Amino acid sequence: MTAPKPGRSPRRRQPKQAGERPSQRTHPSQEESSSWEHVARWYDALAAQQGSDFHQGVIIPGVLRLLDLKAGERVLDVACGQGVVSRALQKAGAEVTGVDLSPTLIKQAQRRSGKAARFLVGDARNLEQVLPESEAFDGAVCVLALENLDTVEPVFGECARLLRKGGRLVTVTAHPAFRIPRQSSWGWDEPRQLLFRAVDLYLSPLKVPIELHPFREQQRKQVTWTYHRPIQAYVQGLAQAGLWVNALEEWPSHRKSQPGPRAKAEDRARFEFPLFLALRAVKV
Repeated sequence: MTAPKPGRSPRRRQPKQAGERPSQRTHPSQEESSSWEHVARWYDALAAQQGSDFHQGVIIPGVLRLLDLKAGERVLDVACGQGVVSRALQKAGAEVTGVDLSPTLIKQAQRRSGKAARFLVGDARNLEQVLPESEAFDGAVCVLALENLDTVEPVFGECARLLRKGGRLVTVTAHPAFRIPRQSSWGWDEPRQLLFRAVDLYLSPLKVPIELHPFREQQRKQVTWTYHRPIQAYVQGLAQAGLWVNALEEWPSHRKSQPGPRAKAEDRARFEFPLFLALRAVKV
C-alpha cells in the first residue's frame, strides 16, 4: 500500500491526538494501524492497475535496478496492496508472492495479475502465519508501506527469516528527512527568489492520522495512520535483523512545473529535496 499523494504534507484538520508520539498513548489495534481494508475501495480507485505516475516514473524503475533481478528468482512483495509493484516484478521475470493485510486489495491484486503470481492475506509483522520456514526467497521489496506500520523491526525480521543467504531487500519510503506529515512544508524566500523546505521536527517519532475526506461529517470520515521515524531507525532495524545496508538512494520527483514566474525555483527545489528514500539490504 502507498501513502496518499506522496511528497505532499497533507493540510488536514487535526484531531487533538495528532502528532502524539507512539509512547504517549496505546497503539490502535493491528487492524486499525496497518490494514487499509477500510479504505481499500478508495485506494484501489487511486492506484488501480499501474499506480501513480510516481510508480511508473520513479519507484518501479528504481526498485528493479536496485533489486537487480535474475529471471526466475523468487521475490516477496511485502504489503503489496493491489499488486502494482508485484506486476512490474512479474513482468521483469520474477516469480512473485505478494502479501497484504487487506483482503479486498489482495483480491484485486490476484484478479489483475493472473494465476502466475501468488497473493496472500497476511500481516507484514507476522508473516509466519502464511509463509512458513520452508519458504525461501531470493529478493523482497516493501514499497511505500513501512511508514504506515506502527513498528518496522518485526517486518525486517520476517524478511530476514524468509530470504536466502545473500538475498536482497529493497525498501522505499517517503523521505523521512523532508516529507514529514504536518511537520514539513514549502516556503518562499522573496529576496532570493527561492523555494525552501521548512522542517519542524525530524528525530522524534510521530504517529499522525491522515483524513482522506477531511470535510465529511465526523461519522463518515476515513482515517489512515502514518508513522514518522528518522532514517537511523530503518538502518538500525535492518542491522538488528541481520540485513546489511549496501545501498542508499534518495529519489527526487520526476515532475516538471508549468511555465511561470516560479517554475525554475520549483524545479530546482523539487530536485534538491528528494521525495523518496530507497534502501537495499542483503542477508548476511
